[in-house]
Amino acid sequence: MSVIPLCLASASPARATTLTRAGIQPMIRVSEVDEPVVLAEAEERFGVLEAEDVALFLARAKCENVASALDEEEWSGLVIGCDSVLELDGQVHGKPASPQEAVQRWLAMSGKSGVLHTGHWLVDLRHHAESGSGATIGAVASTTVHFAQLSRDEIESYVATGEPMHAAGAFTIDGLGGAFVERIDGDHHNVVGISLPLLRSLARQAGVGWFDLTSLSSR
Repeated sequence: MSVIPLCLASASPARATTLTRAGIQPMIRVSEVDEPVVLAEAEERFGVLEAEDVALFLARAKCENVASALDEEEWSGLVIGCDSVLELDGQVHGKPASPQEAVQRWLAMSGKSGVLHTGHWLVDLRHHAESGSGATIGAVASTTVHFAQLSRDEIESYVATGEPMHAAGAFTIDGLGGAFVERIDGDHHNVVGISLPLLRSLARQAGVGWFDLTSLSSR
């Protein structure tokens, strides 16, 4: 059997690398979603959103935006979209808007614990003749992150590297920020940006086995 294509609707190198290391060679297509507009429309309709809902709404919007374009191209395969936010002290945080915000974020995070929520949305674009399910499904994976106590000098030096500006919650666990995460409770890959166990679960719901997506199958 041939490998079922998977499109990653994300510009995140960390997500792409995670999939590649798991044996999946994703096609990358970045969405054209305006995140503030999506959230504003969702809050107007549903009221103030919980952190998990923010992550899932954005993941769905990104996935469906890319899936719509691929459907017009008659592409066949699965599309996965993801979005991550950090919940800390009842507040929802995405990527910091400025270095100053990143410093303030880390001053608040230092020595505390937060929950990293990653929304996942999957759309099955396989053609009917290829057993396509037509599924459009999603779920959220949540991982508790325990941050080390940092000095202001450490925080400012970390922010100066530029890495926090490109990550939800202003940190990474697979890069320079790994030294500042003392431990996690939950899925490590979820903190990187995509939960492999959750992706497997969503794919199974669409009738696709894990090794149908990888190039490692011996079939």
